Amino acid sequence: MNNQNNFLMNISVLYRFTQKYFDKHLTPYGIGSGQMIFLLLINEHEGISMQQLTSLGDFDKGTTTKSIQKLAEEGYIEIKSAEEDKRVKRLYTTKKTGEIINELYQVRNELTNQLTVGMNNEEVEEQLKFLQLITNNARAAEPEENYSQVRIAGIQKLTLLDFPGQVACTIFTAGCNMKCPFCHNRDLVFIPENFEFINPEDIIDLLKKRQGILDGVAITGGEPLLQAGLKDFIQNIKDLGFKVKLDTNGMFPEKLKDIVESGLIDYVAMDIKNVPEKYATTIGLPDSNFKLNSIQQSMEYLLSNAIDYEFRTTVVKELHTIEDLKEIAKMLKGAKHYYLQQFIDSGRCIEEGFTAYSKDEMKEICEELKTILPVTELRGIN
Repeated sequence: MNNQNNFLMNISVLYRFTQKYFDKHLTPYGIGSGQMIFLLLINEHEGISMQQLTSLGDFDKGTTTKSIQKLAEEGYIEIKSAEEDKRVKRLYTTKKTGEIINELYQVRNELTNQLTVGMNNEEVEEQLKFLQLITNNARAAEPEENYSQVRIAGIQKLTLLDFPGQVACTIFTAGCNMKCPFCHNRDLVFIPENFEFINPEDIIDLLKKRQGILDGVAITGGEPLLQAGLKDFIQNIKDLGFKVKLDTNGMFPEKLKDIVESGLIDYVAMDIKNVPEKYATTIGLPDSNFKLNSIQQSMEYLLSNAIDYEFRTTVVKELHTIEDLKEIAKMLKGAKHYYLQQFIDSGRCIEEGFTAYSKDEMKEICEELKTILPVTELRGIN
């Protein structure tokens, strides 16, 4: 094994060992290694803002949000709005933290002593300088995830339908990995050369003006999880106090899980395009290029109730039979919400020749599906 491999393996071992060490010793306090470093930093910088804390430790914003929520739930910190700007959240330790803080520093110091066994003070100092140099080099090598990369194709400034229970706006991202022939906006899939995107900064500025008017922001596509910088963009929306809903086709289960567990979104809507044997045709991809595994993983993840969610199917007469829809209902057994959406021919579909079931037909289909999946409802019926 060459030196480079040894170096990377040693970093991996060090990371895993320190995590295990802290998690073992922090169990009595109800926190883990991830929360401990945040708590120590807040203790040493009382009143620090979440943004300052993120910057101080080079943390991912989602990681900061998740850890702060955990510490607040456990009663170790208080989150207060800054007097000079109510949108800024400042962090303070509580009496409960004061009762255990010395033990936390002791745990940290004992690990440091363990890691430096066999070294004298001069050697420890040299190693710390070496470690700092490596850390600085790592910072320089890490590409920044800039939300200016998010390609925004449009915005609906007010909606009462897209985000259940919220007065919201809807942001449309450009680009999709599916080519559903009935898609009502082909420009979001096959992006024209001269397409004029909206600057994400302009969206943030607009949302600042809508604080107190809107409750939430729905992010749809295309497929939003394709967007570089999406998490950073959503973090800025969350920092303004808005709830966020994400629409997805379910093709990226790992990305979906990551963004849910980062604490950045409040609601997920996942499209179920059709029964398994018709899925590839319905999304406009050759059978040989499509695997249903990713769809199933995303579906199972949402069914685990990791977040508030809904499933939905846009019903197209040429693609969906009543038997198909009944089979989908069986697939979604235990779901919290399932919506049947009536197909709308916008005149900008990827392919022509598709039609909608009538209003009465949709009602009949819905009633039949309710016998299998009682939470089935209609949406967008003309």
